[in-house]
Amino acid sequence: MSEVIAAAVAVLSGKVAGFDGSAKFVIEGEGAIMLDAGGVRAGDEAADVTLTADADTFRAILCGDLNPTSAFMQGRLKLDGDMGTAMRLGSALA
Repeated sequence: MSEVIAAAVAVLSGKVAGFDGSAKFVIEGEGAIMLDAGGVRAGDEAADVTLTADADTFRAILCGDLNPTSAFMQGRLKLDGDMGTAMRLGSALA
């Protein structure tokens, strides 16, 4: 597991406890992170929504320097799947 993925798992674990649904974050060039009722972990399974971004964009979202909705509107964050799940997740991250 890359250092970027390991750090992201640690940060996400503290931010999105109790998230109902499933989401996958794909960090280009690094790997993927799964978020579901079981918690946060490195993984690449099917999910309700998949969010894809480069490492810098993902890091800025996790640090609170970039709003997930703004990143999506700017084309820096790509979304595939259930928009409702993505919006709930975005609220948890903001």
